[in-house]
This record gives sequence, C-alpha cells and structure tokens, in this order.
Amino acid sequence: MPGPTLVFLHALGASGREWRQVVDALPDHDCVALDLPGFGDAADAGHADVETLTDWLADEIRSRDLTACVLVGHSMGGKVVTLVAARAAAGEIGLSGVLGVVLVAASPPAPEPMDEDRRAEMIGWFADGQIAREDAATFVDANTATPLTGSLRDQAINDVLRSSRDAWVGWLERGSREDWSADAGRISIPALILAGAEDGDLGEDAQRRLNLPHYATAVVKTVEGAAHLIPYEQPQRLAALIRGHATAVAHAMLPPAFARLLGSDRVSHRTRGVMLDRMRPPPPRAAIWTDEHSATVASLVAQILPDCGADRDLADRILAGIAEGTGDGWRFAALPRDAEAWERGLATLNAATGGFSTLAPQAQSEWLDRIASGAVGIEEDEAHLSPAQMTLWFEDVRAETVRVWMSLPATMAAIVYDGFAVGGDGRRKQGYARTSAGDREAWQPSAERRS
Repeated sequence: MPGPTLVFLHALGASGREWRQVVDALPDHDCVALDLPGFGDAADAGHADVETLTDWLADEIRSRDLTACVLVGHSMGGKVVTLVAARAAAGEIGLSGVLGVVLVAASPPAPEPMDEDRRAEMIGWFADGQIAREDAATFVDANTATPLTGSLRDQAINDVLRSSRDAWVGWLERGSREDWSADAGRISIPALILAGAEDGDLGEDAQRRLNLPHYATAVVKTVEGAAHLIPYEQPQRLAALIRGHATAVAHAMLPPAFARLLGSDRVSHRTRGVMLDRMRPPPPRAAIWTDEHSATVASLVAQILPDCGADRDLADRILAGIAEGTGDGWRFAALPRDAEAWERGLATLNAATGGFSTLAPQAQSEWLDRIASGAVGIEEDEAHLSPAQMTLWFEDVRAETVRVWMSLPATMAAIVYDGFAVGGDGRRKQGYARTSAGDREAWQPSAERRS
C-alpha cells in the first residue's frame, strides 16, 4: 500500500501555500494542504471558533475518505490537529485513518502563551478592517530567525494581507485563549513535536510543557536555524522529519476496505477506540519486566508465530497485559497468578538455556519441545517453576501469544474478520442478515475486495 496521506494545517495569517516547499520535498507522498476558514482562499468564510475548526477538519478527513493519514499542524493549526487526534483516538466515526501527528511550533490545547501587549498590538493592526502591508511585514519578520527574502517573504506577507479580520481577531481574542486541555486528554496516536530553536513563545520549553503531556507516545525535536515560521525557514529539514514520522507510523496502515469498515457506523465508539489502541505503540514497560524479559518473549513469539518473527512490540504488548492482569481470565491451578507465573517461567527458561534469546532458532525450538514434554524446570524453588509447571506455563504462553496477536486489527484484516462490525452506537444493532456459509453481505470486506 502507498504511505499515509499528509494533511497540512497552517499558522495564523498564513494559508496552505506556506507548505509548498515542504510538499515539493515530499514527492512520494500524497499531500493535502488546506486553507483554514478565514484564511487564504477561504478568507470569505470569516471567523470559525476552535470547536467549529475541529469539526471542519474532521469533516475534511471524512469527505476525502482518508483511510490512512498523518495530520501536520503549524502554530494555530496545531491546536486543531491535537483536538481532532483526540477525537480520532477516542473512536469517532470516520477518523480511524489518523495514524500520526506532527506538531510544528504548535499552539497547545491550553491557552497559548503570548505577551499581552503584543497580542493587543496584533489585534490593533486590523482596527480599520484591513492590516497595512507594513504591519504584515512586521509580523512575518518577527517570526523568523533570519528575515525571509524575495518571493517567499512576499508570499508570507500577502497571505497575512488576505486574512479575514474576523478570523485574525477571533483567534487572538478567543481561540488562542480557550482551554481545551480536558477535551484533548492523553492521546494514544504517536506524535512528533517540533520547535524552532529561536522561537520565543512556542519554543521547546513551551512544547514540552503544554503539548507533550497530551501524547502517550511522542518525541520532541528542535529545528535549528528557525524561529516560528519553520515551513518557510527550514523546509527541507522539516520535510525530512515529517517523512521519517510518516514512515514510522505506516506499519499501522490497514487495507482501505477494512479501515472504512472500522470507521463506519457499524462499529461502536468504544469498540473502535479499543481496536485503535491496539494499533498504537504498546504502553511503557511495567517495572517487573526487563529488556531480557522482552527479548525472551519476542523470541517465543518468533517460535509460536513464525511469520511475525521476533516482534518486540507484540512481546511488549503481551507483557503489558500480563502485568495489568488483562489476560484471558483463568489460570492453571498448579500455577501462581499470571504475573508471577510469567516472571518465574521466564527466569526458569533463561536459567536452563543460558539466555533463550541468544540461541539459534533451531536450538530454541528444541528447548521448547523439551519444555512441552516436561523435561525442563527447577523443583521446589520459589523463584522458578517445576518441570510440570513449565509445561503448563508454556501452554499458557502459546495461548496468550495467539490471543493477543488475534486481537490486533492488522491480524483481523489479514484473515478478513469482520465480527467486530455488527453493532454501532444506535438503538438498533445491525448484526448479520445472512448467515449461510459463503454468503457474504455487501458491507463485508472480502479477500477479493480488500482494496
């Protein structure tokens, strides 16, 4: 499948044109650079408040049928991107394709830090209904580390000049001051958060304090040689960072037909949210697990599910479930509770083999055959499992590994499973109308129609 579509939102006083150099440096990606209502070619739309802008972007994603996309938000656009990402992560219909977020000198969900005298000055520029070119130039020059030159500076100034007064003043007086932190919450969608090295109000410190806490998985990077207008100042560097993040999240892409079904009204918000979380990076490793534990379980995954290989993400997801107690709800009477059984089982496996993950695959397979036959274990030791317990524990390991793997949307898509899509949030649950073998309904993806 092609990579995710990149959706760009611009800063205050700009337009989709600010991304031209960045988009030109991303020829292998489908790119959509939007004009926010009140700016650029959409200036006639006037002021749209934060809630309206969030609805607007969500509707743009749905109307464009974006089954895999990364949202890139600059400054003002970053606040909107974060709020849409929060809705996507929570399972809103039609937003399942939001795989990643890139924030570029982004305004946070909380009130944006800004000197009040400067805010008043910027509002005053539109007192007569239209900003003067001199003031527009002052705004552009104040937001760059080194003044732009030639056509780039003219373009940036002209975008400020064609901004709607209502949209400009509305953002400064209300939108930038609104606190949407509670609505943003903590978002499971992976984010790349970028700050200009010479940005004042929205530099690295502000990004770490105000944007980073809203993302469960995020990296903050500083762009040298830039202040606030990074798309103009460092377009090549910015494009490379965006490309890297888009590549990193592309593993979560689903076949378009499956993604549309997951995002449809046949799936409840709660079910969709749970499934989307399974597409995100696993939670941070619990204190009881070490790198050796993770490597050992990854090696077990490779033996149990050869097509997966030594999948560390799957291994860490399995270990997270064991630590949290969200397993299959039962255990062998001869084994302690799951977390203790796994800790002791892994300790026994590594003690017997001298480090299971370091062995060649064939040697690993032979050791597992011995465990299954009851030939490996340590008797009467509270830190390890006996041979009989090891046999039971390895049976549990196989069951838990397959259970977690089967719960992943990517696995469901691969086997064309659609049992999750039989009841949305309406009073009437759709279910199946036809249940005969091989008699598929029109809404069901099939192996032949997965694209």
